[in-house]
Amino acid sequence: MTCIQHYMSPIGDLLLASDELGLCGLWLDGEKYYADNLPADYIEAETPILTETARWLDIYFSGKEPDFTPPLHPVGSPFRREVWKILLQIPYGKTTTYGDIAKKIAADRGLAKMSAQAVGGAVGHNEISIIIPCHRVVGTGGSLTGYAGGIDKKIKLLELERADMTNLFTPKSGTAL
Repeated sequence: MTCIQHYMSPIGDLLLASDELGLCGLWLDGEKYYADNLPADYIEAETPILTETARWLDIYFSGKEPDFTPPLHPVGSPFRREVWKILLQIPYGKTTTYGDIAKKIAADRGLAKMSAQAVGGAVGHNEISIIIPCHRVVGTGGSLTGYAGGIDKKIKLLELERADMTNLFTPKSGTAL
């Protein structure tokens, strides 16, 4: 059974979802793929997994790096899960590029190259925002592209983590932050 809970954060309302295995959804209100894979038969209830997730978010939004991760159960294709596993390895307050993730997957698979666009698709369909830190992925040269929750929220999350944003810019303006 999938259970949901709402969490009010400094960047807006978040919808949390868990099953018996772990957190399977954390969506920002209004994001591009909001509750995309949420089953129709969910119930609103407090569970230990959702309580632990809320505790993680309390710590995170206080400006501190949580020292634990709630149980996660991301649902997706093997490729998407491979990308999401790499996202979990990006350190708090740091960024990486879609191209760097593609290179890592290519190397792990013994391939000459991997499509950064394919990686971007997997990053964009991350169902567990913030905890699986897709906001830490930037475009080549530091462009802040591709955040389903909106570039403004991506910037706020990176600022919260005190990420070095001196070489980051928004593609529409072309100017540094």
